[in-house]
Amino acid sequence: MAQTKTSAKAESKYGCCFSFPLQQMMASGLALGLAGAGKRFKTSSRPSERSPTEKQPPGGAFVPSDMLLSPQGYTGQILQPTHSPHTLSQLGYADGFDEEPPLLEELGINFEHIWQKTLTVLNPMKPADGSIMNETDLTGPMVFCLALGATLLMAGKVHFGYVYGMSAIGCLAMHALLNLMSVSGVSHGCVASVLGYCLLPMVILSSSAVVFSLQGIPGTALALFIIGWCSLSASKIFTSALAMEGQQLLIAYPCALLYGLFALLTVF
Repeated sequence: MAQTKTSAKAESKYGCCFSFPLQQMMASGLALGLAGAGKRFKTSSRPSERSPTEKQPPGGAFVPSDMLLSPQGYTGQILQPTHSPHTLSQLGYADGFDEEPPLLEELGINFEHIWQKTLTVLNPMKPADGSIMNETDLTGPMVFCLALGATLLMAGKVHFGYVYGMSAIGCLAMHALLNLMSVSGVSHGCVASVLGYCLLPMVILSSSAVVFSLQGIPGTALALFIIGWCSLSASKIFTSALAMEGQQLLIAYPCALLYGLFALLTVF
């Protein structure tokens, strides 16, 4: 009994000693928790202090700035934008396409002049217009060279290389001769244009070779007539374009030599 009372007194004495610090620790922890909860409550209960400039409408990043600043909205339709009279001027197309020349005129192809040159060649007695004949038009000559080669091919003669080779050499030789004889001089394009247009009667001779043979007296006579026709037309055009009056026979002789080579290709 004495030991039990002694142990009870010891427990009560040391229990009081340990329970007092424990109560202080619990009280301080409760106070800290209440203080933290009060701070969180005050922070959450404050209204938003963001400035109005920080607020953006939803989808504002996809709207252009000029549409946001303009008082009027977009009035066009899908795939049909609104038309502005200043759009073409801003892009540099104020004049449009109405004042541009036609494509054939930009390429130097004039069908009226081609027809006039063809009629001048077909009629050696017709006076030639020097302003038109002095143009460097190569559309007709290319067509007549192709026609001559095609008709020779129909007659069984493949002479495309000879036609173009003799044409090039003849143009160079006539260009050198005419520059020596004339005062103003002449360009390569003008010489090639005149000689090419005057090749049209030779196309008629090669077309006749398809129908009948030219190796005989009638064929030779026809070939001589065609040579004179081509050389007369070429010399007439050169004298009118280069103002070489009184020198037509001097120009007709080398032209006859050149067209005689084409006649030899056609006959034989």
